[in-house]
Amino acid sequence: MDKFFDTVLSNGTMNAGTYFLCLGVAVATGIILTFMCYYRSHSSKSFFVTTALLPAAVATVIILINGNIGAGITVAGAFTLVRFRSAQGTAKEICIIFVAMVAGLAFGMGYLAYGVIFALFFGLCILLCTVFRIWEKKPSRIEKTLRITIPEDLDYMTVFDDIFDKYTASHELVQVKSADLGSVFRITYNLKLKDPLKEKAFIDELRVRNGNLDIALSRAEYRAAEL
Repeated sequence: MDKFFDTVLSNGTMNAGTYFLCLGVAVATGIILTFMCYYRSHSSKSFFVTTALLPAAVATVIILINGNIGAGITVAGAFTLVRFRSAQGTAKEICIIFVAMVAGLAFGMGYLAYGVIFALFFGLCILLCTVFRIWEKKPSRIEKTLRITIPEDLDYMTVFDDIFDKYTASHELVQVKSADLGSVFRITYNLKLKDPLKEKAFIDELRVRNGNLDIALSRAEYRAAEL
């Protein structure tokens, strides 16, 4: 059992057979990890492929460095440049990338069992959170996002207060944006309706107040959790 968790490197050196073994295990583990993490999740194809191949890429880097401190610092600088030239992902995506990199480090050092167990354990945790929808807010009929356009001469802080008091249980101003060279404001609210059946009456009163400009009332939107 102890030998199962030992490194596959012989005397700390890597030969061709051992390299291809580490590379094959890294690719297989990366693919399995990716399918587990992105089950029932929305993500781009490029991010999916990146996560699947990242353990093998990191493992190869560790094998090539082989204890060379100078090369390690150079590679760390290269990873920093890639990080700041790429788009920021959600907290979940960053966590998956970190797990894939740690698994790749284990594979590069020859600890195949540790790498597989680590990757599959975290993949299983993410999969269970996705399947059972842990901490996932269910959409509600009364929670809405309102986007409304008003002329520049209206005070957006108080112009709809009486209408909101009549039709909503709570409301929050989340964004104000000027448009059309400052001639109008586009305002976004998060709100809870008192009665979903009075949604049309609510919009009709808003149309009277904003001069029949654009109004959009949709299901509540929440910003993605970004780091």
